[in-house]
Amino acid sequence: MSKTTIAVFFYGLFMDESLLAAKGVHPVESSIGYVDGYQLHIGERATLLPQKKGRAYGKLMELTSREAATLYCEDSVADYVAEPVVVILPNKIKVSAVCYNLPAAKLAGKNPEYAAALHTLAAELGLPASYLEHIGNPAAAS
Repeated sequence: MSKTTIAVFFYGLFMDESLLAAKGVHPVESSIGYVDGYQLHIGERATLLPQKKGRAYGKLMELTSREAATLYCEDSVADYVAEPVVVILPNKIKVSAVCYNLPAAKLAGKNPEYAAALHTLAAELGLPASYLEHIGNPAAAS
């Protein structure tokens, strides 16, 4: 088993390191950051959709490729696809990473409980108030 790590940008409930630990995933490092050119969309779960002037906040984490594969083999997220992104950290350093997104053709439903849990987590992480408003407003988070 390789111990090589990859940078993964999480923007949904996988930002919660205790949730990841319960799934056997233990990030080596993590930092708050954002990606430009994407907008958060909350359906059954969260995904990022391309939007020219969008900005999505989340956590950049270093984990093994095996851990990432383990997370995304679960039925609820098996349709998510890895995409390259550039994450901007608070010190303005840009880091190339992988971000798992649900293809737009597979978007379905609304999940108010998921949105509420994500709002709580984002507040705990200290994400910007304007972003919290976006998460808390179901019409805006779509």
